[in-house]
Amino acid sequence: MTGTSTGRRRPLARIGLLLAAILGLMLGLQQPAQAFSGAFYPTQSTGNRGSDVVALQYLLNAHGQNLSTDGVFGSGTKAGVTSFQGSAGLGADGIVGPATWGKLVTTVRQGDSGPAVRAVQYLLNAKRGAGLTVDGVFGGGTDSAVRTFQSHAGLSADGIAGPDTWRNLLWHYQYANFNAGTLCDEDPDGNTSANWGTGAAIGQLEAAATTFSSYGRGRIPVGDISFEHGGPINGHASHQDGLDADIWPIRTDSAQCSAGRITWQSAAYDRSATRQLIQTVKAAAPGHVKIIFFNDPVLINEGLTQPLDNHDNHLHVRYCELVHPNSLYVC
Repeated sequence: MTGTSTGRRRPLARIGLLLAAILGLMLGLQQPAQAFSGAFYPTQSTGNRGSDVVALQYLLNAHGQNLSTDGVFGSGTKAGVTSFQGSAGLGADGIVGPATWGKLVTTVRQGDSGPAVRAVQYLLNAKRGAGLTVDGVFGGGTDSAVRTFQSHAGLSADGIAGPDTWRNLLWHYQYANFNAGTLCDEDPDGNTSANWGTGAAIGQLEAAATTFSSYGRGRIPVGDISFEHGGPINGHASHQDGLDADIWPIRTDSAQCSAGRITWQSAAYDRSATRQLIQTVKAAAPGHVKIIFFNDPVLINEGLTQPLDNHDNHLHVRYCELVHPNSLYVC
């Protein structure tokens, strides 16, 4: 009797284990692994600009606002944020953090249309070069681009832009645009792919470059920013969070993109133009430039830069946000 009882239990046990395995697999499919374990909604506030602000403006419009999608977080965008926060039962402080993003993001999929779809399309173009028409129609091309990004991010490639996809897409860094004729790419430490920054950092740097180009002082040389997904970078203790950017001082011949890097002690160094560059960088991101390291003692005395070893031949711009997991980047 004992042997028969045990024999009957073994198939039942095997069936139980099989059912448990299937259930575990089903739960795993519902909760896909996230490659970007540190992905978070980037806090945005007055003074920010860039692709994440464009997405924010589209999402606010999806919730009944009527904002210009210019990528500049100004008074109109702040008013739209506070209005939405009030209607969503959030503290109306005009700062877009995780709670506000969480209420704003709207799950969209093939067949949907509207401003939220435009936001997805715009971000995919800005951060992954998807080449989509930002028409607000979630068709086959958008579905394919969403699936491609989801695979890239280690998410379940189901083509549905839900909260996990939104968070990873907003967090994902953006490549600086060197084709606009205002920036040039330099790689002093051999980090040839370290031209990625947060949507805000890239938007703010590119805006500064556009303004500076109007002064006729040449392009702005860009050294290292960060790798595509952050992390350790050769020759730097920082530059891991997409908010640090190295740029070169300006030369008297405005040939800083072709004639080589100089120090503040060099005869070819143009302090006046470099001062103008610093002021332009700060003006393009009001309240979001935490510090600029550069060892020119005159600019230090003027309160424009701060000293740091090994910063004689480049300016280290550190952008910041009102909330950030790393205290180095909190404004």
